[in-house]
Amino acid sequence: MTEFLYSPLFLYYLFAVNGLAFILYGIDKYKAVRHQWRIPESTLLLMAVLGGGIGSIMGMKGWRHKTQHLKFRFGVPAIILAQLALLLYVKHQG
Repeated sequence: MTEFLYSPLFLYYLFAVNGLAFILYGIDKYKAVRHQWRIPESTLLLMAVLGGGIGSIMGMKGWRHKTQHLKFRFGVPAIILAQLALLLYVKHQG
């Protein structure tokens, strides 16, 4: 399992999911300003769960979007910390 964490495929995945998360926050901000159909909050949070936490935080800060919502302000960093803890656990197991 630890070999996978160092594989180029995993790094490409992380780059893609973080880029997508950042873009989705920008799209949602654009739509919010124009009172259009929005991206569900569950989708935005799911992006963090799928590994796009850094992109989510960059999107929140860069687009100034969802920064006042507690589930985003504290939830996204909590997801990142949980993922880092899991990563460290897996790394030290084998």
